[in-house]
Amino acid sequence: MLEGDRTSAAQELFERDADWRSDAFIMVEFSNVLTTYVRTKVLSRDQGLKLLAGAQELVSVLTSVLHARALEAATQFGISAYDARFVALAIQMKVKLVTEDAKLRAAVPNWTVSLADAGA
Repeated sequence: MLEGDRTSAAQELFERDADWRSDAFIMVEFSNVLTTYVRTKVLSRDQGLKLLAGAQELVSVLTSVLHARALEAATQFGISAYDARFVALAIQMKVKLVTEDAKLRAAVPNWTVSLADAGA
């Protein structure tokens, strides 16, 4: 949705597998980024709203992880509750979480994968 150093790799992965799922909290995080961009005038309000609508269409399924499952994952792997929401969802769905957070991948190697490795 926003250009960055990994945009092309993410687009390539999406072309191969467009079934992207996430915890609903991802929309809060993306909204936060867009709010910053609008506030700093990198984007107009209308551009921000358009990108937000596009993001909602991009992620096929938004679900919510039980807080208890996130807490269990956080304590089991020694990670933040924020990261644990996404890890708990991956575990629940029996898929790997694609993340560029190397520290998270080191803490939860069986349930995470880098963008490069996911695309391989």
